[in-house]
Amino acid sequence: MNTTLILYNGRCPICAAEIAHYRARAVNADAALTFLDLHEADLGAWSLTPDQAKRRLHARLPDGTLVSGLAAFEAVWRNLPGLRWLARLVGLPILRPLAAIAYDRLAAPLLYHLHRRRERLGKAVPRT
Repeated sequence: MNTTLILYNGRCPICAAEIAHYRARAVNADAALTFLDLHEADLGAWSLTPDQAKRRLHARLPDGTLVSGLAAFEAVWRNLPGLRWLARLVGLPILRPLAAIAYDRLAAPLLYHLHRRRERLGKAVPRT
């Protein structure tokens, strides 16, 4: 496999918008990225439950290694012209721990909470 597989939550509007941005850049750059919506993927092949998959971005690198969180974003950014600098920046020894904390303790939990809230409200409101 010569492509990096990116597993994302296509039902989260923020996640879906960000992935759409990356997907457009990947097509224009002929990048080796494949984006998979977790709702259409075999999560067993990723060794993830649906809840685990929804909590953060995941990637399977070309060598088969599974990564998540900041490392998954780095995998995306490394493959996209115009964003490679960002992968190098967050990979710096001083910034990497800070960026990981920002994602793991702030961004990912906030997005997960907002998505779960949206799901609960959506289920409580009858659809016409």
